[in-house]
Amino acid sequence: MKSVNLLIKPASSLCNMRCEYCFYHDVAENREIESYGFMTAETAHKLIDRAFEYADNVFFAFQGGEPTLCGHGFFKDFTDYAGKKRSEKKATVSYGLQTNGLLIDEEFADIFAKNGFLVGVSLDGTKECHDINRKDASREGTFSRVKKATELLEKKNVEFNILSVVTEYGARRAEANYNFYRKNGLRYIQYIPQIAPFDGKCDFAPLSAESYGKFLCRTFDLWYRDFSEGNYISIRDFDNYCGILMGRRPEICSLQGRCSCNLTVEANGNVYPCDFYVLDEYLLGNIRESSLESMISSETSKKFISESFCEQSECASCRWRPLCRTGCRRNKEPLGKTGGYQYFCDAYKMFFEHCFERMKTVPAILETKYANRQDI
Repeated sequence: MKSVNLLIKPASSLCNMRCEYCFYHDVAENREIESYGFMTAETAHKLIDRAFEYADNVFFAFQGGEPTLCGHGFFKDFTDYAGKKRSEKKATVSYGLQTNGLLIDEEFADIFAKNGFLVGVSLDGTKECHDINRKDASREGTFSRVKKATELLEKKNVEFNILSVVTEYGARRAEANYNFYRKNGLRYIQYIPQIAPFDGKCDFAPLSAESYGKFLCRTFDLWYRDFSEGNYISIRDFDNYCGILMGRRPEICSLQGRCSCNLTVEANGNVYPCDFYVLDEYLLGNIRESSLESMISSETSKKFISESFCEQSECASCRWRPLCRTGCRRNKEPLGKTGGYQYFCDAYKMFFEHCFERMKTVPAILETKYANRQDI
């Protein structure tokens, strides 16, 4: 069965928040047209048609900007039309959505529950850590509203996880943030290190490799303690590193060792190979004019992938390369000037030196738990 994942930006770069570190704001400023507005039903239907022409197993993920700005009607129409196409082809379809949570209400929660959405909610830990960066258009903190959104999703039995951006400020409060998630039953967390703009100039304090390394070490200490005691909390990076040691293929693209063509669709139907590179030079085509297959196999796609084979010569002999896989390409920019240097290289070295021996014991702990028929 052929599969395809599509990351859709139905509201382009439009957003009802003004986060200090927003990477997509930086992306939009580095292309000719900053915002493509809202996706029309016609464009959405064409995208769905293209997806089921190409594959039998389709995953539609929505991101922004803020995708919920498109309103309830957009998502009802999208899922209804996709459901019709799925039935015609006898295919499978699943959904994901990343949101800041501000517009999540009963109607949105019902749409997500009915269609089996996996929702990612952006929440940067405690109220103190969250509100310092994640403000609305009036420059007010958003913690309380986002927390209410998670409670509503839980009430409606919508599966969701937390996406938490690690900033310099938050990295120094690793334990407080971990304990906040644990106390509030938020057990599925994806930490994302803050990235600097393409030109390296930013108005905020950038996350240093040293601070990120210390953050990873302290968070792993807390995670491993709970894991060893049978209190499992999913932290995506840690799950993937342990999976690599168990012979599994990592599901995070930054741990694949190279880029692939991760189809990202802007509101006007333009398609790009990566969420971080929705830039004019990487335009693959438009879904109204080109098939997904032709865009995936295009010269621009091949160029994007080939550029990702960029690493420092010392990486080849590094003890930790089988685990870090040289990391995300976005943290090596500008490629031509850094020679493939990974900005967080020292952070990963610090982290693996600190945790590797304990990480190796995870398979044995899992075997013991399963042998005793205990859930983790």
